[in-house]
Amino acid sequence: MISYHPMAMKCMNCGKGVMYGHNVSHSKRRTRKIFKPNLHSSRIETTTGFVRLKLCTKCLRTIKKIRTVEPEVSTANSVLETPQVVVA
Repeated sequence: MISYHPMAMKCMNCGKGVMYGHNVSHSKRRTRKIFKPNLHSSRIETTTGFVRLKLCTKCLRTIKKIRTVEPEVSTANSVLETPQVVVA
């Protein structure tokens, strides 16, 4: 049996977590397998300060895209109050 901590292997933004399945060999023998999400610990800047989160790579890419677009949007529209995101 493979030991794991399911709550530790969960993205804090989207909730992506562990999936279960089988390794299937050429002879069709099935053995248990755990598919883990690709998580990274990152430091994110919010309006209140910095927060350390475990995020999957898809969420990190989304945050990176938002961060690059944000300065142009904030100058055009001062009504938007999105927190500035910094991935360290």
